[in-house]
Amino acid sequence: MLFHEVLVIGGGLAGLRAAIEIAKMGQEVAIISKIHPMRSHSGEAQGGINASLANVEKSKDDSKEKHWYDTVKGSDFLADQDASEILTASAPEAIFEMEHWGCPFSRTPEGKIAQRPFGGAGFPRTCYATDKTGLYLLQTVWEQNIKHNVKVYEEWVVLGLATEDGKCCGVILMDLRSGELVAMGANAVIFATGGIGRIYANTTNAITNTGFAISIPYWVGVPLKDMEFIQFHPTSLARTHILMTEGCRGEGGYLRNKDGERFMSKYVSEKVMELGPRDIVARSIQTEINEGRGFPDGTVHLDLTHLGAKKIMERLPGIRDICMNFIGIDPIYEPIPITPGTHYIMGGIDTDKNGQTPMEGFFAAGECACVSTHGANRLGGNSLLETVVFGWRAGEKAAESVKGKDKKAKTKALEDALKREQDNIQNFKKLSGKENPYKIKDELAEMMVKSFGLFRKEEDMKTGLDEIMKLKERFKNIRGAFGGKVFNLDLLSFYEIKANLDVAEVLAISAIARKETRGSHYRTDFNKRDDQNWLKHTIATYSPEGPQLSYKPVTITKFQPEERKY
Repeated sequence: MLFHEVLVIGGGLAGLRAAIEIAKMGQEVAIISKIHPMRSHSGEAQGGINASLANVEKSKDDSKEKHWYDTVKGSDFLADQDASEILTASAPEAIFEMEHWGCPFSRTPEGKIAQRPFGGAGFPRTCYATDKTGLYLLQTVWEQNIKHNVKVYEEWVVLGLATEDGKCCGVILMDLRSGELVAMGANAVIFATGGIGRIYANTTNAITNTGFAISIPYWVGVPLKDMEFIQFHPTSLARTHILMTEGCRGEGGYLRNKDGERFMSKYVSEKVMELGPRDIVARSIQTEINEGRGFPDGTVHLDLTHLGAKKIMERLPGIRDICMNFIGIDPIYEPIPITPGTHYIMGGIDTDKNGQTPMEGFFAAGECACVSTHGANRLGGNSLLETVVFGWRAGEKAAESVKGKDKKAKTKALEDALKREQDNIQNFKKLSGKENPYKIKDELAEMMVKSFGLFRKEEDMKTGLDEIMKLKERFKNIRGAFGGKVFNLDLLSFYEIKANLDVAEVLAISAIARKETRGSHYRTDFNKRDDQNWLKHTIATYSPEGPQLSYKPVTITKFQPEERKY
């Protein structure tokens, strides 16, 4: 039976940054990663990371407080303001740390870190490294993990938590290369497992981003928070849903309908145009398409042609490569066909400002966690910032929490959890039903787009919830899982599909209950924000009968809710 003082589950930016902090504080740490850390979804983040550095002429009056205000306003006032203040106040230090570790940020002519405009921001404060910012940050923190000799279990996947007296004491893992199950003890566990985009069909997320990871703590009593708030990125590439970074618009790209009109002036001020917040821009695009002003293929165009070849090659080279390789167009000469795509979850595992969950010994950071810094709508450039700031804080808190504790596994609790997962696997393999689990997965993903997408109303959402419950019943009658051991991804998918159904149920029930419009949760039947009744966080707790909802107040410290205009 293996043991580490602290276990970090997930090898993306949040997990790697947490591990660095734990190692720096002298505690022993190991990372569990389903894929090689450099293949983590953090590497797909393109456009940049926010900090009030005031490095360019148009941002000379920027400040930490203005970044804080923009974040709270962007969240439609659902963000906890103490958490958002930590995020924005820590940003410059986090950026300079990455720079000193060697991250190759793009530069101004004076040699400072370059910054560009992003949606919902009052100033150009998004630091970037061409359009591969996430990849370069990921490489930077990966090198630091190598420097600190952090142990990495690569191509291992977590299947369950082990608990004793309501405290987390380790995890049950599968070594994908052998198929063996391993109980691994720890005095603290940090989940940094990313998003859940693959429960939707039209997602920008990698296939690794399922609802499985956040279901694991949910199933043993850790609550999920604000699961109804799903961000739909305005610009995903037609047919593929590959992300087209907000940096395209930050560099001056236009959105045009089939008549060639820059239509955003109908939805936000002419000063803002394409740089409105993501929820508003995405709905505006979809409205143009729904009302017949899109192109015949159901898209609008993201036009970069006026930027010129030099600017595109210097600042958006990855976007050009994607367009040429996946749909055969060169954005230097042709506009890019785009639609909104499911992108990010503002909700997740309920944590405090240090990544601590209601379960002692269990922490979470990054997209899988809900601190909440993003509230009802995330500003672009704040998610990469969240991974490094709250990965750092969760790592620090976890390292502090294990000091002085016995470095010994809780054998009985781990053995019980191991037996539970062995039984689960045998049950999956013994199934003999007629249902195809992958058909259930696909039907769920298509239904989520239809019933819980950009525009929501009670009738459609209740129909969607009914469909989720029918799919859960059908899942009980699926065929057996593949019986082999080595890289048995069929078996892993059974876990993931079961989890996707439970996460979708939480999302659906939370969304139906919230009878207002706020940020990404846009209801056509309740199309106004209702601070009197709904300025509160949704908390979902597992029960065998389904998620049990409760609520807790939003933390407001400085900025009183106001009408959100751009």
